[in-house]
Amino acid sequence: MKETKKQRYDKAEVLGFRKDADGYLTVTAGITRPGVFPYKRGDGALKWEAKLPEDIFSETTIESAKNRPVTDEHPPEPVNSRNWQKYARGTSHHDSRIDDDLMKVTMTVTDEGLIERIESGKQKEISIGFETDLDDTPGEWNGQRYDARQTNIRINHIAVTARGRAGPTVAIRGDSAVQMDEEDENTGGITMAKYKVDGKEFDVPSEIKSFLDAQEAKLDAATQKAQTVDSLQGRHDALEAEKARLESELEEAKKQALTQDQLDAAIAARVELVAGAKTFLGDSADLTGKTDREIKLAVIEKAKGTEFKADGKSDDYINAFYDATVGSARKDGFSSTGTNQLRGGAFQSDSDLEDIEKLKAKRLNMGGSK
Repeated sequence: MKETKKQRYDKAEVLGFRKDADGYLTVTAGITRPGVFPYKRGDGALKWEAKLPEDIFSETTIESAKNRPVTDEHPPEPVNSRNWQKYARGTSHHDSRIDDDLMKVTMTVTDEGLIERIESGKQKEISIGFETDLDDTPGEWNGQRYDARQTNIRINHIAVTARGRAGPTVAIRGDSAVQMDEEDENTGGITMAKYKVDGKEFDVPSEIKSFLDAQEAKLDAATQKAQTVDSLQGRHDALEAEKARLESELEEAKKQALTQDQLDAAIAARVELVAGAKTFLGDSADLTGKTDREIKLAVIEKAKGTEFKADGKSDDYINAFYDATVGSARKDGFSSTGTNQLRGGAFQSDSDLEDIEKLKAKRLNMGGSK
């Protein structure tokens, strides 16, 4: 457990370097060790991957550290025979081995500019570039949980870097084994970054800041999604309310719709009303588009003249007055061309009353037609 913190950041030592008479710089370094290390994914989140001893210390991985190109920072692609001259600034020796739970190797830097930067301390870290398969089965090693395990590790190149662990480039992953000095002891070998909380800045490891930034992005996306869901829910509720209203109107319309018998009766009553009205108004009277009430008022006004006032009168009143008027007219023989004008009351005899009641009953049977 006490080694977990160092192993998490894959720290190891540059064990020393010497310059020969030709100006070449030979470096002995620890290049990697077992541990659980954070890797930044494409979305900014961290994924913790394990280098277990049986994988990092396998004969295949140890052998892959021999005669590897030494590069100035990580190149954008794996190094091979076709691009060796473009990227190589030296080479590792044939002495890769395991010592004190650390893979060590000797390497010679041949590029003058890189040698100067190493000697001046501008580039003082070692970072391997390697290819690996990932087993996404989570697990735990030395008390440290991991999301995936690196297997079939094959070192492609050894980079001399300025600071920090390089992230994935193409199929290559980078790990740093940093030179231990006073600055590294103070920071634990961790690259720090600024993270703002409620307007205040705090120093946090860069991996943690990346993780927090990714979580904020996820939160923003979730908030936007929730707002979209609320908007869609509002539209759904409005459509449901409109649907309920239309269903209610449809039911009401069904209740008010006439049956076929009622419709036939209503048509017959309308024909009878129009025919009867023309007896009073003359055959030339145009009753097209007029309501039953308007036709009845025209008949009443023709029969009663200026004595009748329809303002404010209900349909029931108009119907009763019309029935009475028609009853009186039949008794007295009124016609549109006659001289017998009805000026008096409505009901003259028992037979008049019977005729009017029959008309009312007929109207009721038609479903309330006016």
